[in-house]
Amino acid sequence: MVSDLLEINDLRVHFPVKKGLFQRPKQYVKALNGVDLNVRQGETLGIVGESGCGKSTLARSIMGLEEPTSGEILFNGKDYMNADAKDIHHMRRDVQMIFQDPYTSLNPRMKAGESIAAPLKAYKETDRVEKRVRELLELVGLDPDTDYHKLPHEFSGGQRQRIGIARALALEPKLIICDEPVSALDVSVQAQVLNLLQDLQKKLGLTYVFIAHDLSVINHIADRVAVMYLGKVMEKVDAGSFQSQALHPYSRALLSAVPVPDPSEERRLDRIVLNGELPSPADLPSGCVFHTRCPLATERCRTEVPVLEEKHNPNQKVACFHTG
Repeated sequence: MVSDLLEINDLRVHFPVKKGLFQRPKQYVKALNGVDLNVRQGETLGIVGESGCGKSTLARSIMGLEEPTSGEILFNGKDYMNADAKDIHHMRRDVQMIFQDPYTSLNPRMKAGESIAAPLKAYKETDRVEKRVRELLELVGLDPDTDYHKLPHEFSGGQRQRIGIARALALEPKLIICDEPVSALDVSVQAQVLNLLQDLQKKLGLTYVFIAHDLSVINHIADRVAVMYLGKVMEKVDAGSFQSQALHPYSRALLSAVPVPDPSEERRLDRIVLNGELPSPADLPSGCVFHTRCPLATERCRTEVPVLEEKHNPNQKVACFHTG
């Protein structure tokens, strides 16, 4: 059985809203409100959901860039929310991140080689910097001889993202958080970067948490899918079953919105239009957070919080009262 590299239990991140400089917060933005996830060694876990559902906050919390309010983050079985500075230092070596925008994630004044070398220097691995950087440039499909000394503005968007990937690989991490790494790229370039990530995963034994709002991207790269809405996980399911067997009304609404490339092709799902606006995470609905927009909502949904539990098979968990 494949072991869990990352385990997240009841993770909450609440940001205080202050009306004045010296006043106590009267309200909290609940960006994450009880997230439970596990990521198995060597797999790609896809995280999907609308903007504002907590995907990026989850990524930043795993990286240690956001301090959780409560909950548990276990990496390789160690609780890093209560770890000492030495353990956290080691964890940050093993968990790296590829950022969304290749145009802003690179220092415009640093040459490509310098950007990739930065993590090595931070961990005082100065004896093999140039050799390692050249290996990484070649690994991601760039030319070590001509690209090493170029500045970011001399590269295309896809090439910049390859530099970001090389930088994330510099310290030989076990887990890489991919925060919408292809959303700022042209469609043809997206495919190239996705194929590169898959090749690197096979070659280096990497584990990915892959965040995206494009379901076609998730369908291409993920092994399992977690659907998030207002800081909670609504459904977890194998990627191969997601398109045909998604059960949660929110998951089905997301799938129904995916454009069909061939107009003559029949949709698998009728278009589901969600009513109303996305509620504010500072004023969450009672009961199921999705009930204000759900076509199946009943009085029970307004008063009780559904638990994420197995439905039909052990590889699918859904937080809904109406999925059998």
